[in-house]
Amino acid sequence: MTQRPPLPPFTRETAIEKVRQAEDGWNTRNPEKVSLAYSEDSRWRNRAEFANGRDEIVAFLTRKWNRELDYRLIKELWAFEGNRIAVRFAYECHDDSGNWFRSYGNENWEFDDHGLMRLRYACINDLPIEESERKYHWPLGRRPDDHPGLSDLGL
Repeated sequence: MTQRPPLPPFTRETAIEKVRQAEDGWNTRNPEKVSLAYSEDSRWRNRAEFANGRDEIVAFLTRKWNRELDYRLIKELWAFEGNRIAVRFAYECHDDSGNWFRSYGNENWEFDDHGLMRLRYACINDLPIEESERKYHWPLGRRPDDHPGLSDLGL
């Protein structure tokens, strides 16, 4: 079985590392690559949609990033214990009509012994914004290390 360090139980430092790895992965917008961070039998609740297993995760992410264009995400550790991590996040994207949104949410994660996420529960709210209100301006891909995080941006 493939391991995905850092492994539980998490310390504050390893939980922060795991959160950044997740953020970096999602900012690739590569569904196949992102799915490898999840166990083969991973279960998700994302808003009102449910996904079970990597194939459904890939299909979900493909649909998501086909409609959420120029997607940029920031995640921040909220809490952790043992094999669980809670994060808050915000992402910005626009639809195919050029309408911009900032989506705010919380996720609860549970990992298996190999460091793969087996449970993911996400609650998300969307806020329409003007393009001039955007706060995420880095080139598509990984957020630069010197770019402010959520707390720094007042989000």
